[in-house]
Amino acid sequence: MSALQYKFNLLLAAFALFSSSQAAAQAENFPNKPVIFVSSSVAGGLTDVVGRVLGERMSASADMRGQTVVVSNRPGAGGVIAAMSVVNAAPDGHTLLIADLSNAAIAPLLMDKPPYDTLRDFAAVSLIGTTPFYLAVNASLGVNNWKEFVAYARANPDKLSYGTSGSGTIHHLATEMMKTRADIKLLHVPFKSSGQSTPALLAGDIQVLFSAFQAVAPHMKTGRVKLLAVAGPERSSQAPDVPTFAELGLKDMIFVPSVHALAPAATPKSVINKLSAEIKKALQTPEAIKRFEGLGIDPVGNTPEQHLVQLTSDQAVYRAAVKLSGAKVE
Repeated sequence: MSALQYKFNLLLAAFALFSSSQAAAQAENFPNKPVIFVSSSVAGGLTDVVGRVLGERMSASADMRGQTVVVSNRPGAGGVIAAMSVVNAAPDGHTLLIADLSNAAIAPLLMDKPPYDTLRDFAAVSLIGTTPFYLAVNASLGVNNWKEFVAYARANPDKLSYGTSGSGTIHHLATEMMKTRADIKLLHVPFKSSGQSTPALLAGDIQVLFSAFQAVAPHMKTGRVKLLAVAGPERSSQAPDVPTFAELGLKDMIFVPSVHALAPAATPKSVINKLSAEIKKALQTPEAIKRFEGLGIDPVGNTPEQHLVQLTSDQAVYRAAVKLSGAKVE
């Protein structure tokens, strides 16, 4: 080894040691002010409630150095206002986006010129939780399982209506994919929210709806709604008798509503790792587990690396679903 090469290697080693020490110092001194969870929903909405439950438990952690975690609601523009406020925030870990699946994966795919790219403009912190997504039908339809539903739909093309929370939502994308894979025809009836589509299902104004368990569970008990399948990788403990679409032969019918923690892209890795660890720790507390169970959410809390894999996979799934549906947002 030449003297020049030897000196170069010493410089590289010194730089690596300095970088490592600097990263450790950043994590050790974080947070040094309140951490803000930005939510695109109004007070009481999904990401607002999730952020408050999580923030309350994180604020109680000794490793948060006495700093609180608070929620800032910035609704509007389909989640773009909230997302861009975090994209443009200081990349120091003190501002995070609590993003639902629409913010994290779907919304940018619906726009010709999206203002942000999730994989480019955000750093993955943690997948907070997921919610099983069920195919529900009005019991008056008279079908008892998936096979009977498909037979009925094929015999009555365009006579059944399905509800969604609007064009380009996960409800819309999942149903359009199901229609294509099962070779059936259904009419789309968009609503402003599931607060409108669920009553429409009960009233018989629509016959088909993808829904979270909590919204339809009371009506299953009264016999007004039946669940035919769940769009997840495995059966859910919420309704263990309901088969997955994969079991029914539709292997790519995996649509899972989820909530994510995202930071500005340039946030130091050491800070990202600390945030991820704090989120996981908070999700494992009995208080958080109980609250999320009441919301119908399965807490996750994974590593930034695992979260990035999930986000990348979601982008591929929903890009294909958006293309298939033809959904667009001006």
